[in-house]
Amino acid sequence: MSDQATPPADPDRLLVGDVGGTKTDLAVVSRRGGPRQMLALLRYASRDYEALEDVVREFLAEVGLEVQAACFAVPGPVAAGEAELTNLPWRLRESDLARALGLRRVWLLNDLVATAAAVPHLRPEELAVLQQGEPRTGGAIAVLAPGTGLGEAFLTFDGDAYRPQPSEGGHSSFAPASDLELELLRHMWRRFEHVSFERVASGIGIPNLYEFLRDVHGIPESAALAAALDDSNDRTRLIIEAATDPAAPDSLAVATVELFLHALGTESANLALKVLATGGIYLAGGIAQRLCSHIPTSGYLEALRRSGRFRSTLERVPIAIVKADVALLGVATEGLRLLGSDMS
Repeated sequence: MSDQATPPADPDRLLVGDVGGTKTDLAVVSRRGGPRQMLALLRYASRDYEALEDVVREFLAEVGLEVQAACFAVPGPVAAGEAELTNLPWRLRESDLARALGLRRVWLLNDLVATAAAVPHLRPEELAVLQQGEPRTGGAIAVLAPGTGLGEAFLTFDGDAYRPQPSEGGHSSFAPASDLELELLRHMWRRFEHVSFERVASGIGIPNLYEFLRDVHGIPESAALAAALDDSNDRTRLIIEAATDPAAPDSLAVATVELFLHALGTESANLALKVLATGGIYLAGGIAQRLCSHIPTSGYLEALRRSGRFRSTLERVPIAIVKADVALLGVATEGLRLLGSDMS
């Protein structure tokens, strides 16, 4: 028996997790310390485990901290306390997780809802400002995250604080905003019954744009990049690296990234107008981070501002890139709020 007793379960402590297809980050926070003060933080390879419960049990055994509640950000829609995860064979239900882990409460959040929850709490050094704008107090905030897919969420102000809201807007129909994009849409219709913005403005979309510009628009492909793409299971990463190579940027890759950013700008405007995001537009996710230095000189902002009579409105909206992965901060922020409400 160990001489050091396990600390008792603290009702102020909360287990939080950012669950992804590749990795799962788990941490413990407390109401006293707040969402940024992690009492423990570890990362696990998601596919090494058959269920989320297995990851959590291993984590709690390693860190020696007991909790009474947990909140997890998961990749996929959450409805009535249930979620079927993207890229993982885990089907999660809040009540089942609470029972299996011996917890009083478990909450599930969509991962973009978690990212959105972090936005109002970000520090200046965690943002790259694209447009200073004139934020309206209490105005809605739009959040887009081009990763493997195109995640979207938004925040509304309830008179006291901003509350994150879910969206599956990335799956809305792609609307061309130029002759080139109209040609792209016609090309994509030959492959897909429904062409969403995610098909063009995301990680899975970038190879589609590359092939269109090569095969239909006639931009030559370099032999070296073609060979690398044939041997890779991450074509998006290679295309972005080729486009942003400071020594010798590849012309086809550059055109691909420019078309991607133009489509992303159009969809950023769409989301901002639908929720009237006078509080700001924020780009999150790995692709936005990798293209952080290229977005300001691309066609992204002009595509976003090209909104007819609402151009002047969008020119006043603050726009920024989130420079770090903030989903864990967001799930801790929202989870601690839920924990406080549950205890009151």
